[in-house]
Amino acid sequence: MRAVVLAAGAGSRLRPLTDERPKCMVELGGIPLLHRQLSVLASAGITDVTVVAGACADAIVAPRANVVLNPHWQSSNMVASLFHAVEALRADDVIVVGYGDIAYERRVLDVLLATDGPLAVVVDRGWRPYWQRRFERPLDDAETLRLRPDGTIAELGRRPQSIDEIEGQYIGLIKLTRETAADLVEHHYRLVCRDEDGARQMYMTEFIQTLIDDGWPVKAAIVEHGWIEIDSPSDVALYERGALRDVYDDEEVFVACRQHSC
Repeated sequence: MRAVVLAAGAGSRLRPLTDERPKCMVELGGIPLLHRQLSVLASAGITDVTVVAGACADAIVAPRANVVLNPHWQSSNMVASLFHAVEALRADDVIVVGYGDIAYERRVLDVLLATDGPLAVVVDRGWRPYWQRRFERPLDDAETLRLRPDGTIAELGRRPQSIDEIEGQYIGLIKLTRETAADLVEHHYRLVCRDEDGARQMYMTEFIQTLIDDGWPVKAAIVEHGWIEIDSPSDVALYERGALRDVYDDEEVFVACRQHSC
């Protein structure tokens, strides 16, 4: 297995914490987000990791990871970053793709890896209490997500009009197979040919929705909590004052970091 961490964004909403470092190097409890991911991945036997860097790329410290650059990070988005790691996508039977601004427990990764299907994404059904702590108006930052009876996703990534449109939140953690990765590359190429600027600016949820619209079965790996997103200084403050202990238990991360010298 192999992993790709998408960490090219500037993290402007996290300033001043990202004035001289990328989001993935922002620390929680003295451990950068990237190192938290690397330790959880390593505990599952995934040590072949590619980090896609952009803003403050020189500040990334990940000695055992392969760091590649998205040279267009200022004018592109997550999807473009993913396809700058195309060699990593072709190199193993199972590839885990994660955003650089999240941290998650091992159990979340285990649920993802155990989910059948060529393409799966983690969906948190317990998102609402967490969002209510982060935002005065949770619907302003949440996205739609609708599930089919067979456990595949019918819709995600749109602006919700009501809570009923949200059956869970996509967290930014994906699993795909090598064969699926090859098909993804072809799908992305067709999008680029159709609208190069649009494809470059595409969000990952928007990209996944194009796959769903084309008939791809995108499976939901369902969890309850077990992860956090760090998008603003207030997210860091919530962690530091212990307000997220019931949604993200990171004791195992400290143990894994000691074991893997992160």
